[in-house]
This record gives sequence, C-alpha cells and structure tokens, in this order.
Amino acid sequence: MEQEIRRTEFTYLSSDQRTQIRAVQYEPTGEPCGIVQLTHGMVEHMDRYDAFAKYLCRNGFVVAGQDHLGHGASVTGKEKWGYFGKAEHPSDLLVEDMQLLREHLQKEYPELPYMMLGHSMGSYMLRKYLSVHGEGVAKAVVMGTGDVSRVQAGLGLFLIRVLSAIHGEEYRSKMIQQMTYSKSYRKFDLTGEHPENSWLTKDTGIVKAYYADPRCTFLFTLNAYKGLVEAAAYDAKPENIRKIPSGIRILLASGADDPVGDLSAGVKRTYEKFKAAGLNVQMKLYPGDRHEILNETDRGQVWKDMLTFFRS
Repeated sequence: MEQEIRRTEFTYLSSDQRTQIRAVQYEPTGEPCGIVQLTHGMVEHMDRYDAFAKYLCRNGFVVAGQDHLGHGASVTGKEKWGYFGKAEHPSDLLVEDMQLLREHLQKEYPELPYMMLGHSMGSYMLRKYLSVHGEGVAKAVVMGTGDVSRVQAGLGLFLIRVLSAIHGEEYRSKMIQQMTYSKSYRKFDLTGEHPENSWLTKDTGIVKAYYADPRCTFLFTLNAYKGLVEAAAYDAKPENIRKIPSGIRILLASGADDPVGDLSAGVKRTYEKFKAAGLNVQMKLYPGDRHEILNETDRGQVWKDMLTFFRS
C-alpha cells in the first residue's frame, strides 16, 4: 500500500564553509523502512529526481538529495553555476557535502538501513564517497558510470592545469568540454537539436525539458572539470576500489547504449574491477537505453528494479 509523502526543503553549510547547500527530503507518513540518499549528475539538479524520489517514498523510504556545489540552488549566483570551489581536490568538497547530508539523515533516523544512489557524475562521487565514508552503508546503486583510463585522465588534468594557469580556474573551456566526449558519443545528438537522437534518453519530452532548463545548459568551469576528472581517475584505481567496504551490496545499473559507459564496455570493466577487489557487486544493463535510465522510455521497469534492490 502506497504511503502519503511529506516533502521539505532545507539548506546546510557546505564543507567549503561558505555556501549554503540546498537539499530536499521526502518522508512517508507511515513507518519508513530505510533511507535512500540520491546524488545527481553534472549540469543538472535535484528537482529532476522528484518523481523517482516520490515513488521510493510512497513505497516506504525516506529519500533525500542535495544540489551539488555549482548546481541548482546551491550557488551564491548564477555566475557560480559549474564552479565547485577553491580546494586542492574540488571533488572532496562534493564528497564531504554528501557526508554532511548523511549525518543529518542518520541523526533523524539512526536505526534505518542506509542506502545510496549516484547517477553519472554523481556515480563517480559516490564511488569516491564509498571508499572514504562507506562504513555503515548497506546498499549502493552506481548508475550511469564509466571507466576512465589513466592516460585519458592524466591528459585531461594536465590540460586543465595549463588552462587554469593562463585563464584562472573559473574559466569555461569548450575545448575541455569536447575532450570529455569519447567516440562513444558520436552516434548521438549532444545539443538538443535532434531530441529523438539524444544521448540522454529516447524520451523526447524529457530531452526538450532538459535543454529548455537554464539549470541544465551551463558550461562547467575548469575547477569543476578538475573535480570530475580527478574523481573518475581516483575511482578507476584498484587500490582505491579496495577501500570500499566489502559488506556493501552494490548494483551497477546503466543503459547498454550509454556513451558515459562506453556503450556498456566501461561498465563491464568497472564490474570486473569491483569483482577483483572482492566487492559484493552485480550489474544490470538495460538494452537500448541511453544515459538517463531513470528517465528512459522503460523507466517504469527501471524504477521497479531499483525498488526491488533497495527492498531485498
């Protein structure tokens, strides 16, 4: 039986000690059965997860997520979209903000099993998070992820350092943006001009709404690209994968035609690395689905699968 929902928004001080992070929380009016923390991807925001969060909540879960630094309402102004903040490792700011939200949720519900889901860039941040703060997490869905080679990451970080030295870390480089698109992206539209062939999803309504949303169309700064690439590079190293607690049940979930996962190849490499590290991992690839499986044409089945995993 589906439950009624209480939806609340709140802010908390970021780990950067300056920015107020906007978070949203969904609570069932009945007895909850667990907590699911959602972590969104790059150049988007938590409002895009509203329907999925309500679905989980109606089925008994407390659900929450925050707009990352440089995203959504977690900015001091629109000019800060796509900027994480001053730090040696900008991705650490996002990871620690995830931890702050977890502490808030577990203070309210200390006895409930804790589960997490990270999509796209959020999947890379989740993987890093689990290697640092994974103790006590029962289950994790790593969604829309990939596997970045050391050569790719090294070249990307080198160019980001050079451009940052010339232009500053808040500079927005279309060259770096283009470099992040591997050959797996070439079969898809990346502009929104041909929504039927979008890399995001086959649902053209979702695609049109995405490209019409100014919170989804800004360009990352060099600072944010550094944070993304360094996290992906960190995640790919076997020694960091081994830091993830082996007791966490992990589900790798992706569209089989997701270019972020190199059309399944990168997801499979990640799966093999997780298995080699002794992690309790399973993999689910959705045939014909693209990057945003929570927004795909078969999302009803995807949502059911996520609910089944969290309940099992």
